[in-house]
Order: sequence, then C-alpha cells, then structure tokens
Amino acid sequence: MKIKDFFRKKALEQKVDFDNLPKHIGIIMDGNGRWAKRRGLPRTSGHAVGAKTFERIVEYAGNIGVKVVTVYAFSTENWRRPKEEVDALMAILEDYLDHGLQRLAGRDVQIHFIGDRSAFSETFRAKQLYMEKATENNSGLLLNVALNYGGRDEVIKAVKEIAQKVKTGEMEVEDICEEDISSRTYTASQPDPDLIIRPSGEYRLSNFFLWQGAYSELWFSNILWPDFSNEDLLQAIYDYQQRTRRFGGV
Repeated sequence: MKIKDFFRKKALEQKVDFDNLPKHIGIIMDGNGRWAKRRGLPRTSGHAVGAKTFERIVEYAGNIGVKVVTVYAFSTENWRRPKEEVDALMAILEDYLDHGLQRLAGRDVQIHFIGDRSAFSETFRAKQLYMEKATENNSGLLLNVALNYGGRDEVIKAVKEIAQKVKTGEMEVEDICEEDISSRTYTASQPDPDLIIRPSGEYRLSNFFLWQGAYSELWFSNILWPDFSNEDLLQAIYDYQQRTRRFGGV
C-alpha cells in the first residue's frame, strides 16, 4: 500500500460510522476492458485482474461488518460481446468457482448465485449449486454473484409467476401488490440494497436491481474496477452516510 493510501484509509476509518453501515451493497464491476486497453493488454487481462479486486473488496466488506454484497458479474446483455471475450469470461468465472470462491467460503462467506442459470452448461450449474450447498451454514457476509442477471428479466419472471396464479384462480388481479413482485425476486429474503456502487465513469444502472434499487443511494466514480481499492469502498460508505434517506417522505 502506498503511503498516501495508508493515510487516506486511516482518515476514512476515523470518519466512517461502523455502527451505521449499509446493510446491503450492490456493486457494478465495470471498467475491466478499458483498464486493459489503456495498458495495451487484451480485455481478458482486465477481467482477470478485476476478479482479484472482487475477492479483495468482498473480503474487506465482510471484515468491516457489511451484511450483504451483490456483485454484477455477467449480465443478460453481456452475451452480445465478441465470442472470444464471452468464452474467456466463462473460463475466468469457472476458474473462480473452483478456486477464488473457495477461498471466500473459507472466510465464513455464504455464497448465492442470482440470475437465469439455464444458459449455462450442466457442469457450470452443478458447480454453482455445490458452492451454495457448501456455504449455506456460513454465518458471515452473504455474497450474491449475479450471473446472466438482468433487472427486466427478473421482473418479467415474477410477473409470469403471478399471471400463472391468476390464471389458475389462486390469485385475484385486484389483490396484486408490491410484495407479490418482491417475494419473487432472486433476493426475496434479503434487504434491498442501501447503496449501489458503479466505478468506471458510467452513470447508469445497466439493468441492475431495477426493482430492488428503487430507493438505493447511488455512488459513481471514474475509477476503473481493477483499480478499485478498500479506501474507495470506505469513501463510498462515508458519502452514503452523509445523505438523508427519505424514501419519498419529507
């Protein structure tokens, strides 16, 4: 750690109220490709470094007391990328299932995968299920890894389930409420995200947590994900703590 980063971290640690942390933080891990391009490297190199950043940030979030972290790892739209990049991403993700997530599991992290699993191979789906079963009794940080996830897709899934119940007479149209959607999201039993972080200089949600993020505080920065540091996470949390959350009230 550079000296300036050390002092920045110490200063932030003194300012952050660790008794008032956001319970659930969502992170859009963006900027891997641009990070690599600026260094004359293939985009896949950025994804590999970004995977290491992911592990470090998740571990640090758990250490300081955050309860839930959701990382946006692969969206329903990411399939549109060049085949060689998608194949490389799948290889990195599968390697992480075998190694990186195993390390997090050993640190009392409970791991869930959210998104449509049907697009993945049987082997890949089996590895996801194994990781969830192996960590289901861990009592530390709850980590959601969003793979083939899209906020619109998630809402459509919930609407179809509700429509089927109306069709069979189990529900009345007049009785449909917000909870009927919320209870059918991938994160139904979890608190909605208090804070959503997006590095890389983009200012949009990109189909992430469109339902759950209705009242999330948003934090953007120009930092590319591979360069995102523990100090940056603390800064986001500190900035979040300076805001007043009204949830539509006064």
